[in-house]
Amino acid sequence: MILGIDVGGTFTDFVLLDDAGQVSIHKLLTSARDQSISILQGIADLEAGPDATVVHGATVATNALLERRGARTALITTQGFGDVLEIGRQTRSELYALQPSRPAPLVPARWRFELPERVDCHGTVLVPLDPVAVDAVVQQLQAEGIESAAVCFLFCFANPAHERTVRERLAALGGESAPLVSLSSEVLPEYREYERASTTAINAYVAPLMSRYLANLEKGLAGRRLRIMQSNGGAISAAAARALAAGTALSGPAGGVVGSFELARQAGLENVITFDMGGTSTDVSLCPGRIQETAEGAIAGLPLRLPIIDIHTVGAGGGSIARLDAGGALRVGPESAGSDPGPVCYGRDGAVDVTVTDANLVLGRLDAEHFLGGRIQLDLERARVRMQDLARLLSLPMEAAAWGVIRVANSNMERAIRTISIERGHDPRDFALVAFGGAGPLHACELAAALRIPRVLIPPHPGVLSALGMILADAVKDRSQTVMLPASETDAALLRRLFAGLYERARGELRAEGFSDSEIALLPALDMRYVGQSYELRVEIDLAREIEEHVGAFHELHRQRFSYASEGEPVELVNLRIKAVGRTAKPRFSYQTPGSLYPDAARVGYKPVHFADRDAPHAARPIPTALYDRDRLEPGNMVVGPAVLFQLDTTTVIPPDWSAAVDGWGNLLAEQQVGVAGGPRA
Repeated sequence: MILGIDVGGTFTDFVLLDDAGQVSIHKLLTSARDQSISILQGIADLEAGPDATVVHGATVATNALLERRGARTALITTQGFGDVLEIGRQTRSELYALQPSRPAPLVPARWRFELPERVDCHGTVLVPLDPVAVDAVVQQLQAEGIESAAVCFLFCFANPAHERTVRERLAALGGESAPLVSLSSEVLPEYREYERASTTAINAYVAPLMSRYLANLEKGLAGRRLRIMQSNGGAISAAAARALAAGTALSGPAGGVVGSFELARQAGLENVITFDMGGTSTDVSLCPGRIQETAEGAIAGLPLRLPIIDIHTVGAGGGSIARLDAGGALRVGPESAGSDPGPVCYGRDGAVDVTVTDANLVLGRLDAEHFLGGRIQLDLERARVRMQDLARLLSLPMEAAAWGVIRVANSNMERAIRTISIERGHDPRDFALVAFGGAGPLHACELAAALRIPRVLIPPHPGVLSALGMILADAVKDRSQTVMLPASETDAALLRRLFAGLYERARGELRAEGFSDSEIALLPALDMRYVGQSYELRVEIDLAREIEEHVGAFHELHRQRFSYASEGEPVELVNLRIKAVGRTAKPRFSYQTPGSLYPDAARVGYKPVHFADRDAPHAARPIPTALYDRDRLEPGNMVVGPAVLFQLDTTTVIPPDWSAAVDGWGNLLAEQQVGVAGGPRA
């Protein structure tokens, strides 16, 4: 028995897979004060037994960074480099801002300590570490009540001895007075001191909070095995998550990409764009036959150089607040009503700002009686009153104002999809859109039409797909090492020797988590660049091949990314990388042979729903729309738009001129009719 849990800003989602292969889903409002409250309540509601394995997407690290409520953290670094977090790269995120602002460093100046020591780029000690100076810093940390220390010396990736010495001196304090220690040579053994220092500081900043949270959660789980989802799409033990807390910063969205990609591939779709619209934000990711990763991430404006699934996030969700800016223009998000007080239609005290959810309800796209399987009764009249207030400010009819909210939110999400596709050289018309999240199926077809994406896949349980992805996730360990070698001076034998240490370390960590050698896959890669370039490209390699083949693959990747390749220029190997994967047992989903085309048994009625007016696309008009209970649809059924489909975890909208078929896996595959204005290519 395995239970996936995804904690979102509005809802906490649960997917339970029992030993018989049956899937149960559940949703609860997230307990903002203490997330473990809703988690433990959901476990009790689902009656998950004591032998269940819990895979959890934790947002503790993310929230701590966004809200700046992490641990009292110190930075210990090489003499002369105490201001590395302050100086950064001296880049400006807003090029033309007259008064640019940057997020303050996580570690204030008084808690940055410098030690006399120096190691060169080859690992040779130039200045030995002074033990007296180390002890003086240790005493200062005690006096300041420091909870966590980030240790980041120059070139420690080539020789970590000095960093380890500092950890030993801090550990000698013993008891509760000893701070947690994060070594950059273990968190990120790569060159670029700013990114390494930033990543290590992030890890140190959130590690004590993660440790306390996991301790409390494990106590409540009463012996159930706990695994934590990482930002790279893999799950790790709770002990490993304590050591590398920064690796969990984007674990929830990562689970959604893993789950949606696996279900799409099962349905025969390889090239997909994942579209996860929740209550607070929308996450999109481009998967051209595979899940893409990046090491150039950032959170709360701070560089986080750890492998993460390449996800682009915008502040557009069901709870995104609609407002007028200083110029009188309608804006939607990024501010969110969250779960408390939530959208106006939730009926909670303090909810006064209309949201995307309220707009969908006013337009009939949501139904007050069918929200969350009927467990929450939406207040339509209250939503209409507040929407009327917004409409007066816009000098528009109420329905026109609500349609404007939907169009602005869709525009924000459309821009996000263009960012990950068109701006990176991919035509969205060559992809399918996989829609999930509590609000994704409400907006997916209209987004696809705007981008001319030919089909939309809506999984059986889209509102809890991120939690399902956590069940599907393998255990993944990413390891790297900077080498800085000219490709011309490297051969296959040398590469194998260099990778041997990384292989052994990664394999040992997975063995410690209970995986046998037959369940472990080791996937090597090289970060490569032309000599003189500032940044590199990651090239997946086969160690059985010669170095010339790897260089050729780099040229091709460079040509794809930048439209040119300088094949006569010397190439440099910057970093070695290993992705160690522990294969987990996957749930088996049953396929049913499609039957009848007609969905009459699932139809529950009709009502007017507002859709775009063909004669005036910027306006909406009510159209008689069929209503369906999705749980009663069967494989082979064809739903012709306009239609609205209800289920426990989401509501799906099929616009006019669209149709959706149920495949043998229970997915809805929606397509726009060819020849319709703005439709897909024939």
